[in-house]
Amino acid sequence: MATAVAKGKTMSKRSDAIVTGRDRSAARAMLRASGMTDESFEGPIIAVFNTWTNMGPCNMNLDKLAVPVRAGIRAAGGTPVDFNSIAVSDGITMGSDGMRASLMSREVICDSIELAVRGHSLDGVIILVGCDKTIPAAGMALARMNVPGVVLYGGSIMPGHHNGKDLSVQDVFEAVGACAAGIIDEDELKDIEKAACPGAGACGGQFTANSMAMAMTFLGLSPMGTNDIPAVHEDKNRSAYDAGVCVVDCVTHNREPRQMITQQSLMNAAIALSATAASTNAILHLLAIASEAGITEFNIDAFDHVSRTTPVIGDLKPGGKYMAYDLYSAGGSGLIGQKLVADGRIVDQPTVTGRSLFEEIADSHETDGQDVVREFNDPVKSRGGYGILYGDLAPEGCVVKLAGHGALNFEGRARVFESEEACFEVVQNNGIHKGDVVIIRNEGPRGGPGMREMLGVTAALVGQDLADHVALITDGRFSGASYGFVIGHVAPEAAHGGPIAFVQDGDLITIDVEAQTINVDADLKVRAEGWTPSLPRDTVGAYAKFAALVGSASKGAVTSFPFQQD
Repeated sequence: MATAVAKGKTMSKRSDAIVTGRDRSAARAMLRASGMTDESFEGPIIAVFNTWTNMGPCNMNLDKLAVPVRAGIRAAGGTPVDFNSIAVSDGITMGSDGMRASLMSREVICDSIELAVRGHSLDGVIILVGCDKTIPAAGMALARMNVPGVVLYGGSIMPGHHNGKDLSVQDVFEAVGACAAGIIDEDELKDIEKAACPGAGACGGQFTANSMAMAMTFLGLSPMGTNDIPAVHEDKNRSAYDAGVCVVDCVTHNREPRQMITQQSLMNAAIALSATAASTNAILHLLAIASEAGITEFNIDAFDHVSRTTPVIGDLKPGGKYMAYDLYSAGGSGLIGQKLVADGRIVDQPTVTGRSLFEEIADSHETDGQDVVREFNDPVKSRGGYGILYGDLAPEGCVVKLAGHGALNFEGRARVFESEEACFEVVQNNGIHKGDVVIIRNEGPRGGPGMREMLGVTAALVGQDLADHVALITDGRFSGASYGFVIGHVAPEAAHGGPIAFVQDGDLITIDVEAQTINVDADLKVRAEGWTPSLPRDTVGAYAKFAALVGSASKGAVTSFPFQQD
């Protein structure tokens, strides 16, 4: 294999397979047409893999962010080459049939990154991400390929403003419920709609995008502080340039993702997310990244242990007061890291910068007088933001989200719905009452297909002041912006004949978070006798392919073949 030089270091390169030797003359001829020269073939060739789209604010700045990324790669001695993939906006598709495509897109993006990088024998990759599924897809692809790479998050949106209050898209969903309940009128709903999203960037609380951006930092796949910078901030381009330099450095020193993605770094990420009452989607996505890295020791039960032992110190939406911009102003992920290190809660690990996680954290600064992040001896809540439950209803486990309320027990009678739409119609007509246990089934990874999020339902219940008075259970998912007593990822799902398929209206449901139980006062096994699965919703295309391949939510809902043996 030929050698190359990047910033004075001699190295072997993966891209020699397409640019070195007499027999690669035709390949070089085609590359010259794209602007490459002899010098381009000498250094590492780096994929700038973009998930840009102007379909919504989350990813619409990524085309511009790629410009300083390319400049950084060139300055470090590399040659950038551009690729692009899809992105499905959760917020825009929420409550529609298109939301089924969201989780599917994670798999398609991950596969696209692998095919682009491996297909062209590229030396490294920097992945520009924004909306929810693009971020875990980047981590999954790096774990799968183990090719040097960096994840660069486009950043959070800035807050909107209405009547002296900071807004995020969460407030719009909740305003829909408030309007249905007569608490606000149509004019105020319109004003909130117009004000909530002022420009580029992903949804502004500790929702799924910002949760997973923080996870990438604590996994060591993103340089500390880079992902905290809001999308429209003046420092964003500088951080993008530095990330371009960083990815070449990773290639030069053969710094591979699986050196960063370990059982311990996954635990670090889970702890940081629990300390900020992050999205329950992070559980699904960290399990998927662990699966791609072949780390079987990291499983769903780790999240219950982490949550029980990690108080919430970040006072962040959806359950708290502050937004992602406020966390950045207070000191960002590095500030969360400093609190975790000082309290002995995380373990030092390598990062893409070549420095250790603790070295990166040590450079962070806390803003005087900030109250976004508290101390562990004065937490927002005494335990983390989620738990894992087992029982009659979920033999393989399910995830309860605790953000925004302190209840650890609930008992009530079941109100069963066969789809999100059926439930939302009843909610909008004020048909859900205090004490109800709302069950939405047939929304799992296979049954949906696509495991839709239920933000429309949860936000409407919040808007009707029912969040603390009802429980909601589904084999689907919840948005990072959801809060209340909500339980998702029920496994096995209804489409697999899981017990949730046989619950009936009026069944008594008992939930005990401390005991890790979720049970039904009914003989579900008798009801299951003679059950046969329904025909799939889709028989051709991407939806059908996903439904045929996807595994259990308790294992990350991945489509990689080694994990289809359950």
